[in-house]
Amino acid sequence: MNMKDAIIALYNAKPEKYNSADRELYETFIDALDTGKIRACEKTESGWKVNQWVKMGILIGFRMGVLTEYRLSDNKSFFDKDTLPEKVFQLQDQIRIVPGGTSIRKGCYLAAGVTIMPPAFINIGAYVDSGTLIDSHALVGSCAQIGKNVHLSAGAMIGGVLEPVEARPVVIEDDAFIGGNVGIYQGIIVKQKAVIAAGTIITASTLIYDAVHTEFLQRDQGGSFTIPEQAVVVPGSRPLKDTGFQIYCPIIIKYRDAKTEKSVKREEDIHIFD
Repeated sequence: MNMKDAIIALYNAKPEKYNSADRELYETFIDALDTGKIRACEKTESGWKVNQWVKMGILIGFRMGVLTEYRLSDNKSFFDKDTLPEKVFQLQDQIRIVPGGTSIRKGCYLAAGVTIMPPAFINIGAYVDSGTLIDSHALVGSCAQIGKNVHLSAGAMIGGVLEPVEARPVVIEDDAFIGGNVGIYQGIIVKQKAVIAAGTIITASTLIYDAVHTEFLQRDQGGSFTIPEQAVVVPGSRPLKDTGFQIYCPIIIKYRDAKTEKSVKREEDIHIFD
């Protein structure tokens, strides 16, 4: 039986106790996830595909694990499932992790060339590709997919999802710029080179207005929204029918132009010296 079929069978069995063979299967699985050999969601010719069995494997780890103490020093410990240790890095991984409280769980993949400013948190199942900057107080949630050369500014929250297993995680494609204190949740896809301005919140339940094409975005096949390539999204509002009130609404105010490129480059240049 291959790994995928074995994980699905174990997930559906839900044993009261896990044996050594189950544990060995999980360890093989988590190592494959940790090194990027498998991933929770991947891009195909028809779009982003959720690998449900991978999310099943992560959930097995939560079921199987028992609370344990991880001792960092003589006077500092943390407590988590024994199946969910911190990720271990070596110099040859070529990942820059600035000291100051960052926590990264085993079972997420970080490519060479990633930079992480403190403190940040990257959860199990996440995938972060090369050249990406994860700034201070940023979160990359479970199974979130982050492309190449993405800038996640300070305080950016990229939501995660494990259940239901068919739910699509948030996807941020290559060269996107995510501003400070942005929140992106519930299976949103941000396409290549899109810019999400500081303070913008995007969810599957919040309508998004494209002011360039004078229309609201339609939900995609995943039941969420896809932010178009090179779109520039800012916080906004729209009238709430028959009330006189306004309700929050992210707005695509334009698509990337020379002014946008200059602004993004200025932000990126600042972090070269961090």
